[in-house]
Amino acid sequence: MAKLEITELVEILREGAGEAEGVDLDGSVLDVSFLDLGYDSIAMLETASLVQRRCGVVLSDDAVAEADTPRRFLALVNGAPAVSA
Repeated sequence: MAKLEITELVEILREGAGEAEGVDLDGSVLDVSFLDLGYDSIAMLETASLVQRRCGVVLSDDAVAEADTPRRFLALVNGAPAVSA
């Protein structure tokens, strides 16, 4: 699995949950909470589902809930075990 980067995460966020009005995801958002970016827990579960399918990793719902910023979410994804075939 290739490392998930912020640009790819932003694309997945936009695809899965859209983009809140007045939020600039193209800016420096690594340490901004997902709630401040307009993404609630349901949006993050949808995002996690898309990431799991695209990246071939396993993410627990609890770990996704704890990854409250893009930086923490990327660390979670990039450290997650791959799905075995």
